Amino acid sequence: MASLSPLLVQATPVQVARGEGVHLYDTDGNRYLDFTAGIGVTSTGHCHPRVVAAAQEQVATLIHGQYTTVMHQPLLRLTERLGDVLPAGIDSVFYVNSGSEAVEASVRLARHATGRPLVVAFDGGFHGRTMGAAALTTSGAKIRSGNTPMMSGVAFAPFPYAYRYGWSEDEAVAFALRELDRLLLTAAPAADVAAFIVEPVLGEGGYVPTPASFLVGLCERADRHGILLIADEVQTGFGRTGLFWGHQHAPGVTPDVIVTAKGLASGFPLSAIAAPAALMAKGRPGSQGGTYGGNAVACAAALATLDVIEDEGLVANAAKQGLRLLDAARDLAADHPGIGDVRGRGLMVGTEFVTPDGRPDGATAARAHAAASAHGLLLLTCGAEGHVVRMIPPLVVTADQVDEGIALWSKALTDATT
Repeated sequence: MASLSPLLVQATPVQVARGEGVHLYDTDGNRYLDFTAGIGVTSTGHCHPRVVAAAQEQVATLIHGQYTTVMHQPLLRLTERLGDVLPAGIDSVFYVNSGSEAVEASVRLARHATGRPLVVAFDGGFHGRTMGAAALTTSGAKIRSGNTPMMSGVAFAPFPYAYRYGWSEDEAVAFALRELDRLLLTAAPAADVAAFIVEPVLGEGGYVPTPASFLVGLCERADRHGILLIADEVQTGFGRTGLFWGHQHAPGVTPDVIVTAKGLASGFPLSAIAAPAALMAKGRPGSQGGTYGGNAVACAAALATLDVIEDEGLVANAAKQGLRLLDAARDLAADHPGIGDVRGRGLMVGTEFVTPDGRPDGATAARAHAAASAHGLLLLTCGAEGHVVRMIPPLVVTADQVDEGIALWSKALTDATT
């Protein structure tokens, strides 16, 4: 008898039978409020009727049309529709299956387009588990441990994680930009750097919003040195942060390449990179392709996802309910001295646990996370030491559901700290 790999450890004990909206139901019929959204994937909630109907209709028509062999209408319609939500000038799209694949495609394109070998990533970033994406990742040792040597041509610069440094945001940004300038004069000469790659909100690294001034500083340096700016919007795209793209919180900043996945198709595997057509054309022939990229059913689900996001006002809802969630989580933290910081952007809210002397407290975070599951609230942890508990509700979450989640989180905090 075969079994799942023992390396696949569940974050919660739930064996799910079905999902509906913001809820999951286990095999015994117990209901859970799902504030994980499949790690930010089920943007329109579980089994949104319009997404389900679109997928069902497509399954009965065409399941797989390999896009370098034949072309199919869902892919063409999705590409046209993405033009409505992508920043002006970013008008060429390449599809693959996962965030990791899309990240690697963006790096390959940057190297081809610039003729330069190096990529600069930032401390605490998570860009995937495949070999190239893992080489860009420093969110935690588990991604890199036992996997060296990693892909070469990657340099790391500090991320402005103000709470970690004990500084103001302005001080952290000034420090990170100074260190980046130094890196471009030393270990990663600017003339050799193809791209900067950055998350608009640090995800696995601790749910830290990237300051707008830092993104502006990156854009200025990219322009000055002929370096491309890649925005890894795998977790922050499609309305998650309260704007359609996470980088839009930095006015005037437009990346050269956008990487998207997760919420793109409400649970169907689909990812993409988008760039100006002139830039995309600089990739070498044969450098883009794949068996399952742009799957017809996934594209149909993505089209329905875009319809639902627009028709139900889910980007605005993410901004509104995200602020409600953040404010309530901060109010709770005031009664728990073991919580050092609560931060977020849109429906990405992280609670950082610390010991009395200010060190990361993964043990208490783990207790709070487990207690939340026991009370019927599903959450995830992140941060290098697992010391941040994150809330990622679907974009369809209501005010009443936010309040219910906060009430359950309050019980979990009491259990974890008593």
